[in-house]
Amino acid sequence: MEKIEEHLNTLDDEEEEIFTPQKVLEAIEAAWLNEKFAPEILPHQSDLVDCMLQQITHMEENMKRLEKGDLRLVVHGLELDRIKFVISSYLRTRLEKIEKYVWHILAQESNKSSEESYLTSSELQFAKDYSASMETLFNNIALQYMPYNLQSFETNKLMIRPNMQTHVFLQAKKDIDGIIIPDNVEEEAVDFETGSQHIIQYNAIADLVKQGAVQLI
Repeated sequence: MEKIEEHLNTLDDEEEEIFTPQKVLEAIEAAWLNEKFAPEILPHQSDLVDCMLQQITHMEENMKRLEKGDLRLVVHGLELDRIKFVISSYLRTRLEKIEKYVWHILAQESNKSSEESYLTSSELQFAKDYSASMETLFNNIALQYMPYNLQSFETNKLMIRPNMQTHVFLQAKKDIDGIIIPDNVEEEAVDFETGSQHIIQYNAIADLVKQGAVQLI
């Protein structure tokens, strides 16, 4: 348990707040909802996932010490199932976005450093492997039978981009002033109050989502 707490406390050296397992669970649930409702793939939260996986192992070890029939086994078992569902859904959602927007994501990642990357190293490798598999598939089933001048594999023509203009439902986590709505002919700014809920174009608040200033719901 001490190692978990040490890991949790080093998630962000600039934060004064000590991250307890409950805080990390709340953070991964927030990341899951953001990833679920955001049209684009968001910066990975692998540190949070790793911490919760360690916590799951710790909880499972504690449950083994309980006697059969102990009511706590049922309670802790339900909590474990909930945590596992959130983590698996979060990771699955990210993989689905990688598959759908693979060439768009790879194009973006090529311009970022490892520190700026939205993908983990494993996700990036998956994206590259998936892209290579898709290219091989296209070549085998279609391109090799096309005229020579049409056999090139052009990802820019196949690239699917997320719809950044889609509307999302959010809750403000703090007061935010002067949000500009893109393509708004009146160019009026919108202000958010802490706890207020809004429906708004995603591209207007994309950076706020990544900064943790708003929560998609």
